[in-house]
Amino acid sequence: MKRIFLFVLTNVAVMAVLMVTSRILGVDRYLTANGLNMTALAGFSLIMGFGGATISLLMSKTMAKMSTGARVINQPQTADEAWIVQTVQKFAEKAGIGMPEVAIYEGAPNAFATGAFKNSALVAVSTGLLQSMTREEVEAVIGHEVAHVANGDMVTMTLIQGVMNTFVVFLSRVIGYAVDSFLRRGSDSNSGPGIGYMVTTIVLDIVLGFVAAIIVAWFSRQREFRADAGAANLMGRKQPMINALARLGGLTPGELPKTMQAMGITGGLGKLFSTHPPMEERISALQKL
Repeated sequence: MKRIFLFVLTNVAVMAVLMVTSRILGVDRYLTANGLNMTALAGFSLIMGFGGATISLLMSKTMAKMSTGARVINQPQTADEAWIVQTVQKFAEKAGIGMPEVAIYEGAPNAFATGAFKNSALVAVSTGLLQSMTREEVEAVIGHEVAHVANGDMVTMTLIQGVMNTFVVFLSRVIGYAVDSFLRRGSDSNSGPGIGYMVTTIVLDIVLGFVAAIIVAWFSRQREFRADAGAANLMGRKQPMINALARLGGLTPGELPKTMQAMGITGGLGKLFSTHPPMEERISALQKL
């Protein structure tokens, strides 16, 4: 309930900041005089900004199962499957959350957690992870994923993504309309936004989208440090998580779908756009705990 309230409050705060800023700068008066309805644009930006992120979050478990081929362990068929379920249950109880669905999927070493609600999440591990790591290391990885769920990271990252999307949609269209009005000054045409608006909006959607992606990735990296610490706390010691990270650093991790990379144990491309910090930084942070 607290996160839902935060979600709504952030929506209101984002648009309030945008509207107040445009009023202080006099932008709203100029654009309104030239035919732009700022209130309608604010509503459109909210819907576009948070709509896609929210739908993605609500569908995350279903999409994760479909995209990875993950099989939910309803009745353990092997000793390994029974152990995975027991480990998730142990950590879930210790973290004070509802028992997540537990799944296993074929693939290179990786694991992920997803779901819109912390009491009905999904934790999945790959067969490659089980084959490449000791049980203690796999246990640490599972603890990391349960920590993601307990910390509410899925909702938090959706919130951040929605805020960034809202800013991108709003700013690109405000600037696009201003550019178009400047290019068509003196013209009596009332046929709606022209080529200046369309080109500027498309370019800014791309440019600001990259900036937003960098900001979202930075937040994701901070959540990884916190989940590593959470795994150490759930296990009662940090060495297993350090060992797991060191082991993962020497393996080729399995690729996760883009919408799930932030909730995996490893992943990302390029330092600025990476959803996960370098392994050495994560190990160093744990050693300093």
